[in-house]
Amino acid sequence: MKLSFTKMHGCGNSYIYFNCFEQPVPDPGPLSVRLSEPHFGIGGDGIILISPSDKADAQMRIFNADGSEGKMCGNGIRCVGKYLYDNGMVGDRTTITVDTLSGVKTLVLTAENGKMLSARVDMGPAILTPHDIPVLLAGDTVIGAPLVIDERVYHITCVSMGNPHCVIFLNEDIETLDLERLGPKFEHNALFPERVNTEFVNTLPDGSLKMRVWERGSGETWACGTGACAVGVAAVLTGRAEKNQDITVHLRGGDLTVRYTEATVFMTGAATTVFKGEIEL
Repeated sequence: MKLSFTKMHGCGNSYIYFNCFEQPVPDPGPLSVRLSEPHFGIGGDGIILISPSDKADAQMRIFNADGSEGKMCGNGIRCVGKYLYDNGMVGDRTTITVDTLSGVKTLVLTAENGKMLSARVDMGPAILTPHDIPVLLAGDTVIGAPLVIDERVYHITCVSMGNPHCVIFLNEDIETLDLERLGPKFEHNALFPERVNTEFVNTLPDGSLKMRVWERGSGETWACGTGACAVGVAAVLTGRAEKNQDITVHLRGGDLTVRYTEATVFMTGAATTVFKGEIEL
């Protein structure tokens, strides 16, 4: 059996995309494990299936590198938008919808010469209630709450953007962190019944934010769109930024712009096609 695929990335957060309008993809969880492996597979943070939807222009399903299914991926959805637009699947419309496990998301595309350059995604409202994130802490919100890891106290702010995030602002340079050691201790902490994505953040002198992210099921990735949104929300909640203003978030793979409003969170960024190919299973 042969499958056609497209390798794409948003700020270095790379996935292998399959057009399921044209071909079925069997056993996507195990397939993601196999194809994400960089030496014996294609390499990436997982696979994303682009499928028909009865309530949007397309549906996206995300499978992480460990085979688990994710609910939402901010970088991935921009790439889905690019795939749909660049391949003529939505005509020349620059406002499109994508169905995810976190609901239908609306994308406004910036395009030139028939190719999408960037997209602004309405990511929906930030979820702050601990039960709904989920995080096993009491109260209406989790803002700057202490969590002890390896005898050190970290102050965590928890946000869901359709998937759970734990944001930690640090004074020390985040480039010095050993995320391979530290990341799993947050991901698998008992406070997070569905595991958690963890963002480690520096506030820069110009007010922008620099982050590294440990994603549940994938490890450290070069970017995380929902994570950048969670960081922007957490910055507002902790007094580091203002609502209704653009916040620049620097990720290892590039920059995203986040705006936290009363009604929703907007994320803007580019998407890139790397290459197309065919793999025999």
